[in-house]
Amino acid sequence: MSGRKRIVVAVTGASGAPYAARLLDFCRGPGADAVEPHLVFSKVGRMVFHDETGVDPRAFGFPVYGNQDFAAAFSSGSSRFDGMVVIPCSAGSLARIATGVSTDLVSRAADVMLKERRPLVLVLRESPYSLIHVRNMAAVIEAGGVVMPASPSFYSRPDGIDGLLDTVVARALDQLGVDNALMDRWTGRLSPGPLTPGPLRASSSDGTESP
Repeated sequence: MSGRKRIVVAVTGASGAPYAARLLDFCRGPGADAVEPHLVFSKVGRMVFHDETGVDPRAFGFPVYGNQDFAAAFSSGSSRFDGMVVIPCSAGSLARIATGVSTDLVSRAADVMLKERRPLVLVLRESPYSLIHVRNMAAVIEAGGVVMPASPSFYSRPDGIDGLLDTVVARALDQLGVDNALMDRWTGRLSPGPLTPGPLRASSSDGTESP
């Protein structure tokens, strides 16, 4: 029996498809022995994925399900999938998941993960947040899901756009319990190294900023 985690990867209609593409790159590369992804796209999610990556999702070689395919295995808790990530997650998808309105396979699969107490990670791509968004996030968190805004970090000094994407993808994989080395982990304060001339104000020896 395979030791790989079976993970639902849902892509919905928010800008941020490159995050999903980087996750799928990991799944067919260094994570090939750890993760077995099953893909589902919302209608707008598929359109945005094409516009932002120019890649046919079938090219990754993983199963792709239609968003109205309620016969998909992961639409039932008895299928025992190991988790789900919605990357990116639109505000509309967040709302449907938060209220349990299972009108499509994405929201139904998310509902299954919550009711079965399995990991559900929503990589939310929206800014700014309205009070409705915040309340929907709270509802998902209270139900046991993880809401992880697509906020890249910089302390690992990521190299280029792919490096920034990896800081988010790595954390999403962490939440799913998938080991990865997509970014340098925080081990303590980094050495600042040599300063580069620029518009930022330098710090004096006592830690205060000089003009």
